[in-house]
Amino acid sequence: MKTPAKRLAINTAMLSIFHIAKIIFPFITLPYLTRVLSTDTYGVVTYVKTVMAYLQVLVDFGFVLSATKDIVKIRHDHSRIGLIVGDTLIARVILGFIGLFATILLAFILPILRQNFLFTVLSYLVVFASIFLLDFLFRGIERMHIITIRFIITKTLSTILTFLLIKNDSDLLLIPILDLISTFIAILWVLHEVKKMQLRISYSNLKNAFKSIKTSFVYFLSDVASTSFNAFSTIIVGLFLTTTDVAYWGICMQIIGTIQACYSPLSGGIYPEMIRTRSLKLIHQILKIFLPLITLGCILFVLCAKFGLFLLGGGHYVAAAPILQILTPCLFFSFLAIIYGWPTLGAIDQNRAVTISTVTSVIINIALLLLLALTDHFTLINIAIIRVLSEIILFGLRFAAYFRHKQLFSNS
Repeated sequence: MKTPAKRLAINTAMLSIFHIAKIIFPFITLPYLTRVLSTDTYGVVTYVKTVMAYLQVLVDFGFVLSATKDIVKIRHDHSRIGLIVGDTLIARVILGFIGLFATILLAFILPILRQNFLFTVLSYLVVFASIFLLDFLFRGIERMHIITIRFIITKTLSTILTFLLIKNDSDLLLIPILDLISTFIAILWVLHEVKKMQLRISYSNLKNAFKSIKTSFVYFLSDVASTSFNAFSTIIVGLFLTTTDVAYWGICMQIIGTIQACYSPLSGGIYPEMIRTRSLKLIHQILKIFLPLITLGCILFVLCAKFGLFLLGGGHYVAAAPILQILTPCLFFSFLAIIYGWPTLGAIDQNRAVTISTVTSVIINIALLLLLALTDHFTLINIAIIRVLSEIILFGLRFAAYFRHKQLFSNS
């Protein structure tokens, strides 16, 4: 039998590989797409994917945290796990149809979506299909290798097809179609793994499905607010500036967001352990190891911004280097905000504090962006400064909440 320490190490390693793969695959195709697509078309891709990020949060509705937490507590009771999975699936399907309606509505409101309606709908179908990937199940039973292996195999296929089939702007619709193909293959993989586990998925009734939505609402609010940090600014840029500006901002946000995603495997890996132990010592060890590395990384990031943009996007994206350099402090403060978020405050049932901190900082972020637009100071540089300020505020609020409830940890 695996010891808790060994289980934690394995799950963290698998999540690390998973998130590294999530980083590598987009960055394999990014330099290719920025070169075969015009900046305007790449701006469309960035804009639509940004909207889809919001809709993905709607469909997920925080279940990757709430359902995972429920499964962790009953991980040896297969019948109850089957009920949680079934009720969560029903809830996500309901949310999926709400998302479809929202997609069509947004296509009438936002010009870029309206002008690329079919691309938008196909992109949402990828989001809808993700309902059946059941990541919350495999996280809850701490079998992260299933998520990792499945992702790597299917994304390898879609990446190869991207290089083979997408040659210019006329192939735009193939981007979501290839994502759909890889997602369907992933679903088949999930069904195979569930069958191997001899897990019988069932559901109780619609009332429990809606109850699970209500329970997960606090996680959803936090997720939608977190997504808004990067996504809302992109949507506003698309309304007030050009699609080329969307492309510049989009590539910077993709780089920042991808590096921030590197923090997720660590957060996800220690989350189940923190629920069980509430060990403040574990948080301190994480900070002691990683903060010096992140500080050094931020310094190198500023120095290499132009070169990195040239490699990823080509010469016509180097102009975005000052924006990327200004955004660098986000990488430092977002790590602190993530660690003091769900792994720390969530472990002591301070879910409300996590959500309030996120929502508050996002409201401030949105208010400052609107102020820029109203005062005719809406530039990418100013948007980047506001993005950094919002991240600092998020960390400050979460650290204050942690300090107030420090006594709730097992070894405070």
